[in-house]
Amino acid sequence: MTTAIIGTGAIGARLAASLTQGGESVLVAGRDLARTRELADQLGERATAATVDQAVDMADVLVLAVPFDAVKELVDEWGERLNGTIVVDPSNPIVPDGKGGFTKTLPEEQSSGSVVAALLPPGARLVKAFGTLLAPSLESEARREPNRRAGFFATDDLRAGDEVARLIRAAGFDPVPVGGIDQSLRIEVFGDLHEATLGRVPSVEEGRELV
Repeated sequence: MTTAIIGTGAIGARLAASLTQGGESVLVAGRDLARTRELADQLGERATAATVDQAVDMADVLVLAVPFDAVKELVDEWGERLNGTIVVDPSNPIVPDGKGGFTKTLPEEQSSGSVVAALLPPGARLVKAFGTLLAPSLESEARREPNRRAGFFATDDLRAGDEVARLIRAAGFDPVPVGGIDQSLRIEVFGDLHEATLGRVPSVEEGRELV
């Protein structure tokens, strides 16, 4: 299957690096094609630069490593082109609060996962993953042995979940399902399973107990 990552920022670049280190081949795409090509060159032969449109059309698994508002805009723009695609959403609905922290942009009990699910066409297959960790932890906590760290994910599509679980392993974590998309709130910022709430990245054993 072809995996594409839209976004070359803190999350996208680190995730692409983790996946290629784990033996995955990825397409990397962004609005700035020069930056995209630079990132692909840095990552080596397992990474290929692509335009955003190329990534959308070629991907079996499409990771939207962009801010939450951009996720909403892109999903609205692409519409039916996402039918049949596994869409991975790591977004968190937050903005800086002006005091050194962050504030949520959605009502307290609403998750970005539920919003994105409502925007996607019926044929798209949504998995919430890779957003439970702070960006540096995607690199620093990967491949911890012997106590691998938990990689939480949520989905209503079991087969899509299996494919994303494989990518979680390739990225250096052990996958831990938390349930359907209605459980997304738990793995987003301010949720009880998010790194910022826990103050640490749990081992896979601890993660299973927390779920």
